[in-house]
Amino acid sequence: MTDNDISRDKRAMEAKWYVVHTYSGHENKVKANLEKMVENRGMKDDIFEIAVPTEEYMDAKSGKKKLKERKMFPGYVLVKMIINDESWYLVRNTRGVTGFVGPASKPIPLSDEEVKALGVQETVLPAVDLKVSDVIKVISGPFESFIGTIESLSMEKRKLKVFVSMFGRETLVELDFEQVEKI
Repeated sequence: MTDNDISRDKRAMEAKWYVVHTYSGHENKVKANLEKMVENRGMKDDIFEIAVPTEEYMDAKSGKKKLKERKMFPGYVLVKMIINDESWYLVRNTRGVTGFVGPASKPIPLSDEEVKALGVQETVLPAVDLKVSDVIKVISGPFESFIGTIESLSMEKRKLKVFVSMFGRETLVELDFEQVEKI
């Protein structure tokens, strides 16, 4: 893990969840636009996560039951961020956003209890002690019990590419961190 990753993780711990009001029906567009703007402007250290809380339900139309998904809070998007002038401006001026929930110029962060009640899971990822060229054993999935060598890692996606020996040839496969253990 680099120093940059560590400082980003520290900042993520300080970030709070805020509620952003959007045009109804534009929640997913706002989420996509915000994610793209964060990427383009290099603001990953200020805006960490954007969520549109949804729930699954059974729809019984014409005698057929179908599992569907609906937004829990139409017209609202949750953003985990550190508020500063630049991040506030970016979110506030995203197409489809009408403003933050809270008094006019000061957004109010959600409490931890409110975040849990809204169904936003905090993703606490365990630290991984893997690096390129480590030898690993696959512990689950179709390649279970294969031994391989790590070719590359993606911390964001929690995936790694591994060369395993199949039929006398080295084959590159993509695995989740949870599917392997270090030897």
